[in-house]
Parts: sequence; structure tokens; C-alpha cells
Amino acid sequence: MRTVLPLGDELHRGAWRALVLSTAVALDGVSQHFGSVVAVDDVSLTVESGEFFSLLGPSGSGKTTCLRMIAGFDLPTRGRIVIGGEDVTSIPPYRRTVNTVFQDYALFPHMSVAENVAYPLMVRGSDKRTRVQRTNEMLELVQLSGLENRRPGALSGGQRQRVALARALINAPPVLLLDEPLGALDLKLRQQMQIELKALQRQLGITFIYVTHDQEEALSMSDRLAVFREGRIEQVGSPQSVYDTPRTAFVAGFVGSANILTGEQAEALGLSPVTTALRPEKIHLQINGDGSQKGLVHCQGRLVGRQFLGINTRFEVEISQGLVLDVIRQNTLDQILPEPEQQVTLSWRVEDVRMLEHI
Repeated sequence: MRTVLPLGDELHRGAWRALVLSTAVALDGVSQHFGSVVAVDDVSLTVESGEFFSLLGPSGSGKTTCLRMIAGFDLPTRGRIVIGGEDVTSIPPYRRTVNTVFQDYALFPHMSVAENVAYPLMVRGSDKRTRVQRTNEMLELVQLSGLENRRPGALSGGQRQRVALARALINAPPVLLLDEPLGALDLKLRQQMQIELKALQRQLGITFIYVTHDQEEALSMSDRLAVFREGRIEQVGSPQSVYDTPRTAFVAGFVGSANILTGEQAEALGLSPVTTALRPEKIHLQINGDGSQKGLVHCQGRLVGRQFLGINTRFEVEISQGLVLDVIRQNTLDQILPEPEQQVTLSWRVEDVRMLEHI
């Protein structure tokens, strides 16, 4: 994460201004309190122009509250928000250069598709010719040409999502905010829309700030992501860097899955006596392994659980009393699966074990 200077440090005001002028959105020490509840706690981050940036975290982690503060629907209790180099902390939503796509799409059921898409232009007072031209352009962009006269109730979930996108994009905002827009779609359609959303963002070059609790969405679509927990940011980085080098046990367990080994458990396996994370797919499982291959950590265990997942199979292997490791192995045609209670050998590279910070 790029450094964001603290409030009140007058010596660095010039550096702060220079920083935010080169970014699409910046949050500086932003907090949001609802009575005694701290929804967001001293969050600072910057989002670059043209970036697909995801706010990832479980329910109640503060990600949606941050999005609402960027949009102007909620005002921060403390801190400031800068969009396009302008401090908009106290500016109302309609004066901010952002548009929002909500999870429920918020389409007008009594209006046609074309009327829904053109609504922002009508509010601005654009003439009819401009409205028709821009609406047709947007419907073509989201592949809905020919459905202009349908009502939202006659559309599929994916089509309604495209209408909401077209309406949000018709004013060409430099920043588009998306609040879990794919949450109501089934798995196949959600995966298809992930591809289409990313392609659309690249085509338009607009900054997308995307809220999701789905780590697969965040990993597959984002240029960078911020992992939220209890109102604070645990880690910011590219999807690969966050997955491969998690800073904390929470990030390791929330972004993918991981075996978290405490200091004593790690030491018992011949590792450094610190808290570490080991991804299940990094562990090699053998039924008749002898543990003789050099450069690897080896241990013996007993298979206590097996779960078929289609492409992969997940194994639970008990190494010692109270220590069970998850192992993921890709399914192949010629593999022999171990049976429950069978003895197996596990091995992994030392460099695949990640040390975690105690925060």
C-alpha cells in the first residue's frame, strides 16, 4: 500500500496534495462511528486512475461503509476523502464525480430498459436526441441492443445487471462504485459477468472500486485489493501478492484457505518456531512415500477425512494429536486415492511456508 500521510502533519501537506493529485480516490485516516459501534477505523488507502480495485472482507468488516463514504451517502466521523484531487469530504453525492451500481440494481420497474438507462441524462436536462444516441451506445456496449422497450421484470438477472451498468456509465463517470453487484446471480452467470465486467473496465479505462465478500471474485478481477477486518485494512496488494504472501493469519485464511501453524506446531515439524501459513495445494501427498526426497519437509500422518470437490479432492491428515493438515490434490485419471485411516506421507518445500505477523 502506498503511504498516506496522517492528518495534522502540516510539514507533509504538500506531499499529501502531490500524492492525491495523481490518484482517482484517496482515503486519509477515515473513520465512521454509528453511536458506540466503530464501522470503519482509521482507514487510509489510494486508488490509482484506471485501476480495478476491490474492497474484500466478510460481512460487517467495513468495506461497504467505505464505499458509501466515497459515494457521499455517509459522512466520515473523522478523516477526509479526495476524488480526482478534490477534497469531497463534505460535498453531497450529486456533486461527486462517481456513480454507484447497487446490489439490488435499483431499476425503475415502471420504466422501459431505454428509459432506465437514459434517466441520468433526463435529470441533467439533456435533449432527447442526445438521450437516444447515448442510450443506444450504452445498450450496445453492454450487449442489450434490441431490448430497449422491455421492462426490468421481463429481464433475467444478468440482463438487469447490465441495465444498471449502462445507466451508471451513461454520464461517463471517472470512478464507478460497485456494491456486490453479482451477489444475486447464480454461479455460472456470476463467473460470466466477472469476465465481462473486467473486459468492460479495460475497454473504458474507468476506475472501478468493487465491494465483495467473495475472494474468488476479488482475485480474478482486481488489479489490487484491500482485505478488511473489523473496520480496518489488514493488507493491500495485487491478488497474487496477497495470496502468496499473506501478512496475517486472517488474510491467509480468508483469501483462499491455509493451514495455520503456531510456533510450537511449526517447530515440531522442523520449521522456525513462529506462526506460519501453508497453503493446502502446496502439500504433496503420497500413499507409500518414504520421505527421502531432498530439499523437502516430510512427515507421516493418518488420513481422517476426504472430500471430493470435482477438479480437486480435499484431504484431512492428522499429523499428531490435535494437529490436522488440509491437503488439496488435483484429480487425475490415473491417481489412487488413499482410504480413511490409511497412513500417508506429506511433503512440501520450505519456501512455501509463509511467516505471519502477530497482528
